[in-house]
Amino acid sequence: MEIAELTALLTPEGLRLLDEVGEVSSSDEALRAVSQLRKAGHSPDLVSAVVSQAHLRVKAQAKFGEFASRMLFTRAGLEQATRLAIAGRHAARFRDAGMTRVADLGCGIGGDALGLAALGLRVDAVDMDEITAAVAAYNLAPFGDAVTVRHGSAESCDLKEVDAAWLDPARRTAGHSETSRTRPEDWSPSLDWVFDLATRLPVGVKLGPGLDRTLIPDDVEAQWVSADGSTLELVLWSGALAREGVRRSALVMRGDSAHEMTSGADAEDEPARELGAFVHEPDGAVIRARLIGDVARSLDAGMLDEHIAYLTSDAAVTSPFVQSFRVREVLPIKTKALNSALRTQNIGTLEIKKRGVDVDPAAFRRTLTLRGDASATLILARIGNKRVAILADRVAAA
Repeated sequence: MEIAELTALLTPEGLRLLDEVGEVSSSDEALRAVSQLRKAGHSPDLVSAVVSQAHLRVKAQAKFGEFASRMLFTRAGLEQATRLAIAGRHAARFRDAGMTRVADLGCGIGGDALGLAALGLRVDAVDMDEITAAVAAYNLAPFGDAVTVRHGSAESCDLKEVDAAWLDPARRTAGHSETSRTRPEDWSPSLDWVFDLATRLPVGVKLGPGLDRTLIPDDVEAQWVSADGSTLELVLWSGALAREGVRRSALVMRGDSAHEMTSGADAEDEPARELGAFVHEPDGAVIRARLIGDVARSLDAGMLDEHIAYLTSDAAVTSPFVQSFRVREVLPIKTKALNSALRTQNIGTLEIKKRGVDVDPAAFRRTLTLRGDASATLILARIGNKRVAILADRVAAA
């Protein structure tokens, strides 16, 4: 979004048109909406802004639910925004720690500030990008004086009046649409500045889940967060926001439910064992937090291979921290043998997973003959020096 588009949109006419256009879910619908609005005599800037926002609101429903229909977005801001359910859990940590006023340094479109304000906290929000800050101000306007939003840098903020800070450093190049990743020293604010602040003020810092673990300070709690199977973020908590005795945690959200595993340190792995009746795939947050060993012990399981993040057991138990599969049979990774098994078992729908083997699942699928009404999961893995194909059935989550 450009400033001319935002200026045209933030008028009574622009906001009325946005509500009238409704949902724009596809390119064809966008083209029709543009044609109709231009025919009605609206300016190119207003048409572009309205149609773009209508489309972004549809995409935003996955993160913001029904609130998306009354919010504004930038393409990059929506991509980087925290899901509202997760933002709410983060906000609860500030509230439960006794914080009443929080600085949101790098507020983006205001997703995390929404969670904080909704729990009754005062929020001082700031963003380096002028357009993004204006969008955040619109989204947070319903909270009145409880939230202030301004255009500026995190480093320039006066933090004397706040109890804590939430930071989401800009980890991509500036822009509202196409951006690219940058190095930690080039983030805004830089990671060094963030970590220095964390020694002086309780902070929560949202980072990418693949952050180099050697960069994580020893005195913070590192919490990896996943939702519906996707590992989304790493949050570092300092000071009073870090829980006593917790240095590693995995927060796993599935639908409306949330499950958490915590530890004072990386968990020691269980030894590898022979393939049993079940294979378990740990959630990505558990893998990133290096808590696989704790999950294994809860399932009476061992590693399928000491270098591969699959577990195996004979006990018919599962956990919200894994996806579990009941083993049907073990086959060589050879097309002829696999097609014979798939044909014999009438399998027409096949989920393919792999770890430790150099196979492209999409290309491999094209070599298989899938006909029938049954479904199954094919797990391609390395066990020691052997590559195996494990035909299995998904077990319902606990």
